Amino acid sequence: MSTSTRRLEILRAIVDEYVATQEPVGSKAIADRHELGVSPATIRNEMALLEEEGLITAPHTSAGRIPTDRGYRVFVDKLAEVKLLSAPERRAIESFLEGALDLDDVVMRTVRLLADVTKQVAVVQYPSIMKSRVRHIEVVPLTASRMMMILITDAGRVEQRVIELTRDLPDAFIASIRSQLNNAMAGQSLPEVADRISGIIEGYGATDRRDVSLIISAVIEMAIERAEEKVVLAGTANLARFSDDFQRTMHPVLEALEEQVVLLRLLGDAADTVKVRIGSEQSEQNLKSTSLVTVGYGDAFGEAGASLGALGILGPTRMDYAGSMAAVGAVARYVGRFISEGSYK
Repeated sequence: MSTSTRRLEILRAIVDEYVATQEPVGSKAIADRHELGVSPATIRNEMALLEEEGLITAPHTSAGRIPTDRGYRVFVDKLAEVKLLSAPERRAIESFLEGALDLDDVVMRTVRLLADVTKQVAVVQYPSIMKSRVRHIEVVPLTASRMMMILITDAGRVEQRVIELTRDLPDAFIASIRSQLNNAMAGQSLPEVADRISGIIEGYGATDRRDVSLIISAVIEMAIERAEEKVVLAGTANLARFSDDFQRTMHPVLEALEEQVVLLRLLGDAADTVKVRIGSEQSEQNLKSTSLVTVGYGDAFGEAGASLGALGILGPTRMDYAGSMAAVGAVARYVGRFISEGSYK
């Protein structure tokens, strides 16, 4: 084992020990519990070099060392191995969406499962309606001169409008306009809807044009109106398990998590691969004692890196990174597939 490789293995041992015990790690503990094939004296020398590099530090007057944010970053980038989920975790992830009734149910089940599996705070963003495609448009007569338009996307989002028409319309007319809208819109991205349906009005005479125009306008409004992005979280009580990991109090963290805009920002740069933001890398001042693991889910327009939504977990920097990354990735893959297949519709 080369010197640089040995030093990284010692860093791995320090991270593993500290995550497990919450106690500063000494050279003897590493020598006793990790088969590195070197003496405690050699380990102490390597730890001194790791400290000079800013990867570990001594808290207070302790003889042991703990990882720094930079040390955790090196661990995540170079050392964290894909952790196999336990059989109960796999079964939970495979079955958590069974019987989900609608998109709200899917999202709430997802956030609760993620918090339960990781024992951290879980955050899930609803699928963005602007990244979705049209699955179906429904026209529901409420009275002869009043109808409800319902736009359903491939992500399960539903937009509705009630339209007051200028006159009573026969069932055959409503069936015809429903058919034309679906033929033009099905499978199209929402920004494309206006171009696809605006020409429908040209096929109608002057008597019908006003009502057709009302219907077309309502559909376009539903397609182009950017609904407020929505984020839900669960597991904030899990932070109490790590109260000693926060320098003074966890109140600033809880305060940040109450802000919807903060939650949206946390998930704003999630990609189709798992990302980890550690401690001082957090943009929010109140969250610099935490780490964030995020990933996008779903496949917007079939493009690499284009996700319908995002999810992640937040907890203290002393977290099980390998396990958290595995759980976040597995849940994202499953919920993305579940939504894209429309399994709850």
